[in-house]
Parts: sequence; structure tokens; C-alpha cells
Amino acid sequence: MDLGIAGKWALVCGASKGLGFGCAQALVREGVNVLIVARGAEVLQASRAALLADPARLGETEVLAVAADITTVEGRAAVFAQRKDFDIVVTNAGGPPPGDFRDWDRAAWIKALDANMLTPIELIKATVDGMAARGFGRIINITSGAVKAPIDILGLSNGARSGLTGFVAGVARSKVAAQGVTINNLLPGAFDTDRLKVTMQGAAQKSGQPVEAVLEARKKTIPAQRFGQPAEFGAICAFLCSGHAGYINGQNVLADGGTFPGTF
Repeated sequence: MDLGIAGKWALVCGASKGLGFGCAQALVREGVNVLIVARGAEVLQASRAALLADPARLGETEVLAVAADITTVEGRAAVFAQRKDFDIVVTNAGGPPPGDFRDWDRAAWIKALDANMLTPIELIKATVDGMAARGFGRIINITSGAVKAPIDILGLSNGARSGLTGFVAGVARSKVAAQGVTINNLLPGAFDTDRLKVTMQGAAQKSGQPVEAVLEARKKTIPAQRFGQPAEFGAICAFLCSGHAGYINGQNVLADGGTFPGTF
């Protein structure tokens, strides 16, 4: 299927590895030019080289890389200094650390909100009007399956991402929806990423079990009986960014191997 987005420009955050890289890779394979951003310069440049060398890359797509912390004013300024207008924006920032809510002070909460709620809002604010003026835009916020089924040790993430979800529910249904712009949230369950390993290490410390045992037990709770792969997450993201997905808006798309037990 031709997704109809070849030649578009995408900003993909947290794209040096994991789910962000999976999204960037899927877009490059559809002929989308991408600007990838992450904090670690060395890993980011290696990821850029991998995208450019991808044999499935469609055409002579451009791949730009900016090593910056997108959760800061300075980081966002560095990104928009490279390119101002984007047709596609994939917001993504590493989730806050797991732990006990009794141990989190105000600074910990503010940091979580800055990264996982306020930064996506700033990126939406910086790009959505340009998208609307051009008649096409796709904004995908990578949040978490914990928005639908909260995990006790991920309270910082539960709170910050739920706040973003509420904001998106409103802005996605504003006048930009009639101007070809969609805004959706993509909620990963347990994917084989560094983030999963950190979370499971926290659970292992809390339970006193080896991390390998915790990972195996977690896998058994998933109907698919496996962890997701970043490439398949990226494929979902690419479709939501496509010309075929213009009637999908303001939604929370859950990719969790069937783990969420609810009907709705």
C-alpha cells in the first residue's frame, strides 16, 4: 500500500533507538524526509547512518539529525533552527523513572510533566498552524498503555501522560480537524526496548526476584505471549501518518498484544 506521504517532512523525537527509531525507519521506508532528534549525539549519528543505509529506504529521502534535549526550550530551538515546518510530528520522550509515589517531590513531578506533557504540547503549538495552512498534518504522540491501564510503579508517567491525553482530546477536535490535521496518541504496551528493561528492573527490585524471572512472568501476561518489536510499532505509526488515515483523529491507539482486558 502506498501511504501517500512520500516527500513529506517529519520530525521524530527520541529517535536514536527503540520506538522512536522504529517510527523514523518506517517513515523513511515510505519516502518521508525525517529530522531525528535525541540527546546522545554518538548514538543519534549511528542511527542516522543506519536510516540512510537502509536498503528499504524509498528514494533519496533526507535524514537530518539534531542532538538536543527536546524537553528544553534550547533543545526545541535547535530543532526549529534546522527546519521550521513539518508535515508530520512524532512526539516521544523517555518516560520518568518507576518508583513509589511517596518518594517523589515537586521537582520530580515537574520534570515528568515537562517531558511527557508540556513538551508535546509545545511541539503541537509550534507546528499545528503551519500544517493547517498547508492542508495536511499528522501529529502522533507516543504515550503509554499505562494511560488505559495504570501501573502502580509508573505513577509519574501515569499522571503526566494522562494530562497530555486530556489535552489532545480537546485540541484534536478543534478547527484544525477540518483543515486536514489529525492528532492521535499511540499507546505502546510491552515492547522490547531499553525502557521495558528499566521498568522490569524496578519491578524486580521491588519484588526481590531476578529480572529475568520478572521479564518472563510479564511476557506470560500478554495474550500474544511475546514482547512487541519497534519495527511493528513504527508501521502502525506510519499508517496513522498516512494519507489513508485522515478520518482517524483524537484517538488513543493501543498496541499491546491484547493485554488490555477491557471491551472499550
